[in-house]
Amino acid sequence: MGPDDFGERLNELIVSTFRSILRVEERALQESGSTDLTMSEMHLIEAVSLLQHAKATVSDLAEYLQITLPSVTVAVNKLQAKGYVAKVRATSDARKVYVALTDLGEAVNEYHTLFHQRMVAAISRNFSMQEKGVLLQGVIKLNDFFQDLAVDETAYEL
Repeated sequence: MGPDDFGERLNELIVSTFRSILRVEERALQESGSTDLTMSEMHLIEAVSLLQHAKATVSDLAEYLQITLPSVTVAVNKLQAKGYVAKVRATSDARKVYVALTDLGEAVNEYHTLFHQRMVAAISRNFSMQEKGVLLQGVIKLNDFFQDLAVDETAYEL
């Protein structure tokens, strides 16, 4: 395999894997009975769950998800209307509003978390310990690359 073949094959695999993961996640979301949620909304619910112990504000969520404040505000309002999150005013400062999961939000997040646990178990089932280590190192490098690029589009010359 030549350098050009590697680049083409890697590109095909990254694009195909990304699309497949989205399709599998969307199907799992449909199977959960949460047919009124988009994947973006599900990931926002997941972020609220992860940050909830720190009493997440809309600003905290925007920073965590690395998306704009107006986008998160719109999404939180939609999720509130659908019954997945609630806005709670801080008792110490009425200007501060936290985003919390409702019981419905908690339930769909638990299902989503279980889906991810099962997916990882199924993926790794047929890997040796050595293969798991190599896969993890490769995915770490891939993740670092895309995280750097998401924060600073000049991080790598494309």
